[in-house]
Amino acid sequence: MASVSRLLPPAPPPATPLHRTLSTRSHLAIPRLRCHAASSASASSGAAVLERGGRAAEVALREFVTLDELRAAVRLRVRTFCEYAVDSVGAEDHRKALAEREFEALQDRISGRMINFQRVSCINGTVPLSQSLMTADELCSMCKFVEDGEERVVVGSLDLNQCLWLPNELTGKKPGVNEDSQTRAYLSNVCVAKELQKKGLGYALVDKSKKLAREWGITDLYVHVAINNIAGQKLYMKSGFVYEGEEPAWKARFLGRPRRLLLWLDMNKEPL
Repeated sequence: MASVSRLLPPAPPPATPLHRTLSTRSHLAIPRLRCHAASSASASSGAAVLERGGRAAEVALREFVTLDELRAAVRLRVRTFCEYAVDSVGAEDHRKALAEREFEALQDRISGRMINFQRVSCINGTVPLSQSLMTADELCSMCKFVEDGEERVVVGSLDLNQCLWLPNELTGKKPGVNEDSQTRAYLSNVCVAKELQKKGLGYALVDKSKKLAREWGITDLYVHVAINNIAGQKLYMKSGFVYEGEEPAWKARFLGRPRRLLLWLDMNKEPL
């Protein structure tokens, strides 16, 4: 489900190479949760519900409120996109450095200090630090923040970027050159905590971003997804995105990553 964008300059190489492996993950007792839309007032305020047996935890879906929440969202992204072999030397220091660089860059994008980004919002899904998550120790320790005296955990996150293009990514073709291209936007850094994937939380986050995009007057919404990320492709197509193009193989090799697909959503056809 994760869909990371290359918004930062290349990071310095770690002491040992990064590996796409789950060997660093401790054996967690993963809660059996299912996400669905909340009812009544909660739904209108942007919320979903994660259920576990007879218990339920409400997920707040919203734009970030505090810098502590923003930092927790960045830590979730680093945790999701960067995995290390169990014997990696300096992995924790490298993870912290990546999080600090992305935190500063994200603040620059949101504040308008980065060229090309007209408007950026970080949308998060957060839950109270409750018993339902206490077994996921690493998630709670890395992605925790405090708001109004309550401890909460960021369990999903994405960015909505109103801009013409994202660095090192395919550029959308719509709207055309003779139209107002400022109504184009991209989703990036889409991620859900591994313990809570395939529960509907990713779909709820994307749906929340579409509602905000409509408020901004966006007509064409794009997202990039790796060609080998089948789960991500299914998520976006379920959300209404369709294929527009794909990255050439030479560019993917040059950037050292899997090829990306560019998916497009016609916001004018989205139900109100």
